[in-house]
Amino acid sequence: MPSIDELKLAKELISFPSVTPKDAGAINFLSKRLRSLGFRCKILEFKDKNSKPIKNLYARLGTKQPNLCYAGHTDVVPPGNTKDWTVNPFRPTVKKDHLIGRGANDMKSSIACFVSAVSKFLKSNPKFNGSISFLVTGDEEGYAINGTKKVVEYLKRKKEKINFCIVGEPTNPNKLGEMIKIGRRGSLTGKMEIFGTQGHVAYPQLLNNPINTLVNICKKLKEKKLDKGNKDFQPSNLEFTRIFVDNKAHNVIPAKAKAQFNIRYNNYHTAVSLKRKINSIVRNLCKKSKCKYKIEYLANGDAFLTKPNRTIYMAKKIIKKITKINPKFSTTGGTSDARFIKKISPCLEFGLVNKTMHKVDECVSITDLRKLTDIYKNILIEYFK
Repeated sequence: MPSIDELKLAKELISFPSVTPKDAGAINFLSKRLRSLGFRCKILEFKDKNSKPIKNLYARLGTKQPNLCYAGHTDVVPPGNTKDWTVNPFRPTVKKDHLIGRGANDMKSSIACFVSAVSKFLKSNPKFNGSISFLVTGDEEGYAINGTKKVVEYLKRKKEKINFCIVGEPTNPNKLGEMIKIGRRGSLTGKMEIFGTQGHVAYPQLLNNPINTLVNICKKLKEKKLDKGNKDFQPSNLEFTRIFVDNKAHNVIPAKAKAQFNIRYNNYHTAVSLKRKINSIVRNLCKKSKCKYKIEYLANGDAFLTKPNRTIYMAKKIIKKITKINPKFSTTGGTSDARFIKKISPCLEFGLVNKTMHKVDECVSITDLRKLTDIYKNILIEYFK
């Protein structure tokens, strides 16, 4: 069985323009490569009436326990204006020892590294005692409705046991080896609409300007410090991401005003407790100003923390040995699909350097590709000893 080269496979994966929610053939291609290594592959397509259908892949090699899983995603964010790139974002190119293309570090190259690591591990360990699996989604960069969340539900129904999961997200700020993610903050998005009374701007005493109430709500929510953080998490923060009034007339007080906000929160809170606090503030200020209101929420998962165990410390030791950097445990950054996987398995996140993710000329060091493959291969060796 020939080894799979991580650079070649990364290029092949990046060549699929799999911008969320389009798959563009990436999942089928990856499935074929894994079948060539002996994996049993199940392509799972989920959809509902309010969201786009998404292709996902669950592949497993072996039937014994323990089952070590790798989780990742083949979908990418849009490239933006392609004229700003020095290369075609979906025609990966190597320049100055860096692979450039959309998904180069978030996170098609990481998938390629793990596949390559598995192929090399199997050459010297064809009859290892356990199973290796892949959980790959096409919906991590999107709304995460028909992706990993539903694959996890499917695995629970099938009583599929995963003993530990490595999520291959790019976790390192500047150099490979700096950071292992062992948890993530929660994310809660809110959309509020304040209703007043429309009319002529010269007669404010006869009207009720919803903008005034909205401004007061925004001020109150920003002034309210949610917490000071703790030893595992940074302080929670609320940020307004949109304020909108659909009014082009200079002499008309509008009937309604809208705002959108997002809270990244630690384990002092839950989505339910935060909604309660926000609703109370909005309700009291609207009652005072005699405005009506409406709030809609989208919760993307509560904060979670994986207590470092033997496997996590083993991975840390391997990363330090190969990179010469002692990685720190962290919970910083945005959300990831680990928030779903942690319901069925302990997990850590470790991948490439994230400095250029979602940017023009997203790229990854060829040296880092080789090192990450070596890290993943050594984790496989140690895990199945």
